[in-house]
Amino acid sequence: MAEMKDVFGQEPHPVEDDLYKEPMRKRRKSDRDQRFRAFPSVEQSALKEYEKLESRTRRVLSNTYQKLIQSVFLDDSIPNGVKYLINRLLALIEKPTVDPIYIGLLGSTGAGKSSLINAIIQQAMFLPVSGESICTSCIVQVSSGCCAQYEAKIHLLSDQAEELSIKLDPYIRTQRRDWDGEAAEMHIWPLIKHVEVTLPKSDLIPEGVVLVDIPGTGDFNSKRDEMWKKTIDKCSVIWVISDIERVSGGRAHEDLLNESIKACQRGFCRDVALVVTKTDKLHLPEYLRERKAGNQAIQSQREAVLERNEMIKLQRTRILKEKLKRKLPADFKVLEASDLVYTVSAQEYWQQALLTEEETEIPKLREYVRKRLLDKKRRTVTKYVTEAFGLLLLTDSLSSTQNLPNEHLHMSVLRRFAEEKVELLEKAIGQCFTCMEQPLQEGVRTARTSYRCILRACLVRSKGNQGFHQTLKAVCLKNGIYASRTLARIDLNEALTQPIYDQIDPVFGSIFRTGKPTGSALMPHIDAFKHSLQEKMIEIGIRSGWKYDSCKNNFLIQEISAILGGLEDHILRRKRRVYESLTASVQSDLKLCYEEAAQITGKKACERMKDAIRRGVDRQVAEGMFERAQERMQHQFQQLKTGILEKVKGSIATMLTLASSQGDGLYKELADVGSEYKEMEKLHRSLREVAENARLRKGMQEFLLRASPSKAGPPGTSL
Repeated sequence: MAEMKDVFGQEPHPVEDDLYKEPMRKRRKSDRDQRFRAFPSVEQSALKEYEKLESRTRRVLSNTYQKLIQSVFLDDSIPNGVKYLINRLLALIEKPTVDPIYIGLLGSTGAGKSSLINAIIQQAMFLPVSGESICTSCIVQVSSGCCAQYEAKIHLLSDQAEELSIKLDPYIRTQRRDWDGEAAEMHIWPLIKHVEVTLPKSDLIPEGVVLVDIPGTGDFNSKRDEMWKKTIDKCSVIWVISDIERVSGGRAHEDLLNESIKACQRGFCRDVALVVTKTDKLHLPEYLRERKAGNQAIQSQREAVLERNEMIKLQRTRILKEKLKRKLPADFKVLEASDLVYTVSAQEYWQQALLTEEETEIPKLREYVRKRLLDKKRRTVTKYVTEAFGLLLLTDSLSSTQNLPNEHLHMSVLRRFAEEKVELLEKAIGQCFTCMEQPLQEGVRTARTSYRCILRACLVRSKGNQGFHQTLKAVCLKNGIYASRTLARIDLNEALTQPIYDQIDPVFGSIFRTGKPTGSALMPHIDAFKHSLQEKMIEIGIRSGWKYDSCKNNFLIQEISAILGGLEDHILRRKRRVYESLTASVQSDLKLCYEEAAQITGKKACERMKDAIRRGVDRQVAEGMFERAQERMQHQFQQLKTGILEKVKGSIATMLTLASSQGDGLYKELADVGSEYKEMEKLHRSLREVAENARLRKGMQEFLLRASPSKAGPPGTSL
């Protein structure tokens, strides 16, 4: 086989040499079944069908892998195409069943995050809770597994020998005694980055879901603060937690909502909701005195709680939806969600003195979690089986020695077509990113005219400088950022660039959304590129009269989907760097200013620090600080564009080279995998049957629920 060269003048994807690596062990059937304990019977049936389909697919891939390894084991000159194929098979065999769904509970101290998690997993005092003091000092991840007992992993801040030893010293030595002989209280949390806890075989939380308790608005420790931000960004769902007494008008609550919306822009988050906790807390006489809505008389505490919950849902849903619309594209899926606000009571979930279990809305949150996982399982297995089918098509066709009429001509046409489409894709990506130019320019103009007012709002305290001196010094020591578990987050760099973000947010969100192809949306253009290639392949297949079960035609169609499908993850990972380039640029430019201010001590140090910051910001703005931030974001967009095109060109070149090598005689010794191909073909066809069965079961379940009377009733009543 000739060396694989790119029609675009580039090398295709590198080929690894670990051909003889052993595939991972399969999960035992009894362990797999435990994953479904948390689902109702109808959903269990659908999950078992998907699990069976995936398991059989993985077995076919393993058999194919073993056959290929045996057929090339003694061959000193393995064609690159076979190396590519074997490594692709191994990657699919070892691919995790479903990547975890991270659900972040983001809330300030005392909002009730830990209590809510305890109620969801039905473990009353699993995470420590307290109504009087701070309990959660680091990020805690809670998930369920198939283990027989509880497991916990403690991740420390540093792995440096000497540095960690010094920090550990006061915590591992014999504790000192206080004046009455009792051991002094010791805390190890300053050494901990985050904690992972695994529950044994939960009947309520399915394996594959991770509930993340994210305390406060960050941490003064830079490593824990970075962990705080990264954890938010990897969550696909964020629940902003606010107790009933702080849900209206609290600054921390609004800051966390803004942080969750930013996560939609820069991270993996696709769903945001407000969870109002402690809704059982209500002083009835006061509520009745201030009650304005409704003419119906309130007879009990229960009726008052339910009425207030409904009012809060209506009010906060409207406010949250308006806030989301200002920052996100109009067709962002979260705007179509039926539930944006939940009103929950963990205490009533346990006591049920006022509310039923359903009315506490804890079961509603569990149902949401299950549906998210079921939907992800369906999409993941569909993609997995489809990709596996493409690989088996290729494997079966490579061993064929049949040369097709005008084979070289047809592949040449396809290569030229692909090259033309890549050029069009490059222009489309450029047009997407060009949409950022105008809002960036407008944002920079606004930032230049408003930065002094913004800085004044950050530096001036209504109650004077008392207590602010140390905070401001901490801000400067951390390059403009002060994060505390108890106080509102301060980020001067983010505040100064906020006018730019206000302008670019809707456009930025439009670029990275999914949906119909538009001038500003990126992924739909990549999808259109994929579909145009597939249509051309079908057209060439029909004209050329490709036979042998249309292996080559089907392979090309399936493989292009698998290869380009990985681009979305690449883009999602890179967009955080693009989005944060503005604040990173400003922080870099102001670094010397912060260092100068941090060194100020003595009389009136606080005011002198403020003056140093003001002078430094004035100087940098005059020298083009905001314009540099704009240029750096545009440079990040250019790098993203280059990376996308390199991946597309390399992948397409590799695929077409492999497809055109069929029948050239280099693969005549390749193992016969005809039986595996036929089995994979059946599995591929059964995908539709599994989906149809799941749809029918769901429809029957909904019909039965509508036909049967409600079983829920208020406490103290009989049905």
